[in-house]
Amino acid sequence: MTQSTSAGSLSTAPDLPFKYVGGDAALDLVNTADWTDRGPEHDRLTDYGRLTRWAEGAGVLSPAEAAALRARARAHPKEAEAAYRNALEVRGVLQRLFTAVAEGQSEREILDEFNRVLARTVVRMRVASDAARSRREPRYEIAWREAGRLESILWPVVWSAASLMLSGDAGRIRVCGGPDCGWIYVDRSRNQLRRWCQMATCGTREKTRRRYHRARRRAEHR
Repeated sequence: MTQSTSAGSLSTAPDLPFKYVGGDAALDLVNTADWTDRGPEHDRLTDYGRLTRWAEGAGVLSPAEAAALRARARAHPKEAEAAYRNALEVRGVLQRLFTAVAEGQSEREILDEFNRVLARTVVRMRVASDAARSRREPRYEIAWREAGRLESILWPVVWSAASLMLSGDAGRIRVCGGPDCGWIYVDRSRNQLRRWCQMATCGTREKTRRRYHRARRRAEHR
């Protein structure tokens, strides 16, 4: 099991692109850093602005919502820094929770920690009528009180994590088999034998490593 730190990372990578391969927004938030035995590395979430960019790509925010939060962050830098640090803390909680689930470890302590985060989230939640609904087919959606606050960016992510834990997909949560990766995903493959976050990265590296070791063993036995 890879280890995490509460907030800080050992290295940052502000130029690396975000990738959305987890199958859930909460998992994709975890996957904004590489989770190694030394701690999180290649952290792509380097500031609040990057957090909003990630949220746009994850479908958590619309472009207009993200732009409004960035404008507020520029006007309130201390508030933005606090919201950013909170996001890193929440990401760490989610990483520990989903890793424990994937590896069949005891979740009691980390569930308590997650539930404290969830409790701060659900007090902002409400059910709203969908503006596009018709009289014959009324539709409703989750909405958030004070959605313009900078920390609101994490509320739908935390709710997504809770929904995943309560779904049938909880038993399909996996940790990538690549060394020094630690990315997490829902294995929705037909045979549930997916091993890598991405075949093009971790899968290819593992295949290359195996070919190298096979070639070395053959050379040693000549």
